[in-house]
Amino acid sequence: MIDLHFWPTPNGYKILIFLEEAGLEHEIHPVNIGAGEQFRPEFLRISPNNRMPAIVDHAPTDGGAPISVFESGAILLYLAHKTGSFGGRDPRAHVDVLQWLMWQMGGLGPMLGQNHHFTRFAPEKVPYAIDRYTKETARLYGVLDRQLAGRTFVTGEDYTIADMACYPWILPDAQGQDLADFPNVARWHATIAARPAVVRAYERGKQVAAPK
Repeated sequence: MIDLHFWPTPNGYKILIFLEEAGLEHEIHPVNIGAGEQFRPEFLRISPNNRMPAIVDHAPTDGGAPISVFESGAILLYLAHKTGSFGGRDPRAHVDVLQWLMWQMGGLGPMLGQNHHFTRFAPEKVPYAIDRYTKETARLYGVLDRQLAGRTFVTGEDYTIADMACYPWILPDAQGQDLADFPNVARWHATIAARPAVVRAYERGKQVAAPK
């Protein structure tokens, strides 16, 4: 059993998608970041950076005590290793997956996160920041679009954690983008959105945040 400490954000959905795709037994533990629940002492014990998601694996492969993991990229790598799935079928493919996972962690996520902050949440509009991060979002969409040319998924014909990491961050309407400008991203995005496990993940995520 895996405890998933989750809220329906792009980083949270990365992990829920993997768990649904792999069919791993798991239980969602909501962490309402709007209410500050990420600062609770019990959560900080497993996620010292007070960021969601985090997991606790009660059945690690070594048969030992439960393992907690924070940081969404680290969690995806841990789960790929645990299951032997979605991490690249050979060493060279694995390197490619690592490159694009790190690209998402170091570029796509942080830059698009700044886009979200300045365009949607900042208490005052800062035109310079909005312009800067909207343009950087477009640049990163372009990088992804070029990578997807002639490929079904980010690293080739295999669906991997690189796709799971990137997909939830592609929110064109909220990010000032038009997917018609990025046809390879549009095709890839539609392919992943139609996957049954992805549909299930988003349905479950919406239930977590639904008013009780």
